[in-house]
Amino acid sequence: MEQQEAAEDFTAKWRRCWPEWDIAEAFVPADEREQALAWLALQNELVESAWGGEDPTPGLAKLAWWHEELEGWGKGGRRHPLGAALQRMPAPWTGLARALSALPSTRGQDAATAEPALAGLSKAMDDCEAALGGQGAARARVPATGANALALLASRAILTGSREDAAWLLERWLRQAGGSRAGRLHRALLRARLAALASGRQKQQLSGWRVLGASWRAVRGG
Repeated sequence: MEQQEAAEDFTAKWRRCWPEWDIAEAFVPADEREQALAWLALQNELVESAWGGEDPTPGLAKLAWWHEELEGWGKGGRRHPLGAALQRMPAPWTGLARALSALPSTRGQDAATAEPALAGLSKAMDDCEAALGGQGAARARVPATGANALALLASRAILTGSREDAAWLLERWLRQAGGSRAGRLHRALLRARLAALASGRQKQQLSGWRVLGASWRAVRGG
């Protein structure tokens, strides 16, 4: 029970950042929602570890911890509460763990510079998403550079409020076809938030009608 409550703390934290998900998740099959939410919450933890705060030292320590934790998932163990929903799935957790080493060097880099460095991490995330999502066969249509590299950098731009990165990412954004349904929905919401950020709008949370429209297009696209 304590593990479940702790996991809910992390997923609730993500929901506070993304209240739009309350609408978008209706497009995710009910039996996939728990895993999808845990996967999105895990990505948020990695983004905050890599790029959150002015002092990089705590984030580096967290990334090192996550490397060790995900290596453990690959061997059948787990400590973090999110592992209750994720670790048992046959995803390539070891590959994801090792790909995290690309993140520290991207701190302070603009999105254009950071994107190529994240190609390996993006591929590892693609592979995990394929294992977790119910429609993993669609992943083959994701370009080699990977939608997930852009999604990570979009999350960073939203975290830091970088309008320059938001504008660049919008120019590079990939079609939403490919990947899991939850992944496509999340990337659609990211793109809409990027557009708000690039235009200088202070309130980035999307209206319910915009969430419905973006979600519908995302699920139809793959």
